[in-house]
Amino acid sequence: MLAGIFVAAGVLSWGGARLWDALGTLPSVPLAAPIVLAVIATVLAATALSLRNRLKAQRERRPGAEGVEPLMAARAVVFAQASALVAALVSGMYGGAGVFLLGSLDVPARRDQAIYAGFAVVAGIAVIATALWLERVCKLPEDGDDDNDPKASTA
Repeated sequence: MLAGIFVAAGVLSWGGARLWDALGTLPSVPLAAPIVLAVIATVLAATALSLRNRLKAQRERRPGAEGVEPLMAARAVVFAQASALVAALVSGMYGGAGVFLLGSLDVPARRDQAIYAGFAVVAGIAVIATALWLERVCKLPEDGDDDNDPKASTA
């Protein structure tokens, strides 16, 4: 689904950039776009690392281990899912604009905009990857109890 959102936003953005450029001046890609996406990826990574370490300590029953409340883990998963969806949309948008800008790399201002768009796409992909990792960290472990499994063979 994330790849579909990325591609659809990219195609729409590319078409919109062509139309906007034909009617006037194309709005610029902000320099802050890749920076903001990189900060979001960093926050997601820090959250994933923290939760992974705390969950590991809790599973190993280490003395003094600080547990993870289920509501906190659920909030982290929602944050990861929302971040991944928004990053897919924004990365696709900047990717489409970047593809359009590739046609005019001889203009220094447009070349800079294409570079910013490329960095925004890379940072957006980092957000998506980190968000998926955070979701995986918060996934409940498989239940090892096979007594209630109807597929289990009985002796």
